Amino acid sequence: MKRRYNPYTLPPWVKQIRDVGVQIIIPLTIFQGIRTVFFPTSFDVLLLGLLIILAIALRFDWI
Repeated sequence: MKRRYNPYTLPPWVKQIRDVGVQIIIPLTIFQGIRTVFFPTSFDVLLLGLLIILAIALRFDWI
């Protein structure tokens, strides 16, 4: 039987790491977006897409 993900059952140190990640991901995504506009490479575009997906997942508590 597969266990469902419940953020309230996580250890306190994991919750703290997640909270720090939520605070850092938006400014990092904005910086990467500006960098991608000025110096577009395929790696920058892929990294920006990954950061956007990660920011959305953290915002809506999917992770």
